[in-house]
Amino acid sequence: MADPLKLFILAGEPSGDRIAADLVRRLRERSDLALVGVGGQELTAEGLASIYPMSDLAVMGIRDVILRLPLLFWRISQTARAIRAADPDIVVLVDAQEFSERVAKSLRKSGWTKPIILFVAPSVWARHPERAARIKPLFNEVLAVLPFEPAAMRRLGGPPTSYVGHPALKEAGRYAGGHKVALLPGSRAGELRRHMPLLRSVAEMLGGRFGIEEFFIPTLPIHAERLKAEVATWSVPVRIAPDRNERRELYQQSMFAICTSGTATLEIALAGVPMIIPYVMEGAQAAFYERAGRPNVGLPNIILDASVAPELILPAVLPSPVLAAAEAILGDPDKQTAQREAYALLRRMMEEGLPDAPREDPADRVLSHIQKRLA
Repeated sequence: MADPLKLFILAGEPSGDRIAADLVRRLRERSDLALVGVGGQELTAEGLASIYPMSDLAVMGIRDVILRLPLLFWRISQTARAIRAADPDIVVLVDAQEFSERVAKSLRKSGWTKPIILFVAPSVWARHPERAARIKPLFNEVLAVLPFEPAAMRRLGGPPTSYVGHPALKEAGRYAGGHKVALLPGSRAGELRRHMPLLRSVAEMLGGRFGIEEFFIPTLPIHAERLKAEVATWSVPVRIAPDRNERRELYQQSMFAICTSGTATLEIALAGVPMIIPYVMEGAQAAFYERAGRPNVGLPNIILDASVAPELILPAVLPSPVLAAAEAILGDPDKQTAQREAYALLRRMMEEGLPDAPREDPADRVLSHIQKRLA
C-alpha cells in the first residue's frame, strides 16, 4: 500500500490487548500503519494513544456489568463516533463481545460499509447459538482463536470465520521439569477478590509437601504491587511475576498449577503443566452454569472435548475440595503423565488447526479485506 493503512483497533481487557498488539506487529511487517482506538499497556507500547482507558470495558459478572451500564452505553456511542470521525480503512474489534457487537451495530445502522472484523469468536457453540446468525450482517469476518470455532460458526449460520491461532502459543514454553507451583487467580478485580483467599488457604496447606520449592503468581504489572502486599502476610513465600519472559521460564519449571478459568488455563496446558481449575462463581454465574448443564469451563477441556484437568466450580471460598484435587494429582505420577500427554495433543491442534480450518495468519486475513476494496 502506498499510504499507511489506517486501523481502528479496540481491545476490552488484557487478553484482548495482547491479541491486538500481536496483530499490530504482524501488520507492521507488511504495511505502514496508522493506529486509532482503545487498548491497554500492550497496544500503548505499539504506539496507540487510547481514546479512553481500556479498564472501563473490563467487567466480569452480572453485578459488575449492571453497576457500569451507564458508562458502557456512553463508551459504545463514543467509540462509534470516534470510528466515523477517524474514517479508518478497517475496524478490528477484539473480544469484548457484547460491547463489540453493539459498536458494530451502531456503525452499520449509520451506513458504515467499510470492513469490520471481530477478533475472537463469541462462544456460540456453548450458549446463545442464535447469536451466530445475528452478527452475520455486522462483521465481514470473524478471526477465531480456537480451532473448532470456524466449523461451529458455519453450522450456526454466522459470518465467515478463520482460525488464526492463539497468542498463548507464543506465551507458553515447554515443560522442562522443576518444583514450582503456579497460582493463577485471574486478572479482573472481582476474580482477584474471590480467588486470592482461596489460593492462600490451599498454598499454605501444600507448603513443604510433594517436593514443592516455590509458589509464584503470574500477573499483570498493574496488579503487581497490590499482590506483593497481599502475599506478604501469607505463611508461605510467594513470588509475584508480572514479566512475561519470567513467567514463561517459571512455567517451564512448574510441576503443577492451580489456575482459574480463562486464557491462563490454555497457557498452562500448552506449557505441559498439570493443573486443576477452581472457580468461585457469583450467584448469577452459578445459576447460568447449572441451567447450561455444568459444561466444561477450562479452555483445554473445551478444545479437547474431555475432562483432562479437574474443574471445581465453587459457590464460595471452599479450600477443602481444591486441596483434595491438588493432592490427588501431586501424589499420582500417572495422573500427571496423562495430563501432559493430552496437552501435547492440544498443542499440535493449536499449532496446525484442523483439516477443515487450517491455521492462518491474522494479518493476512485483515489485509485481504483491504485488497478486496482496492480491487
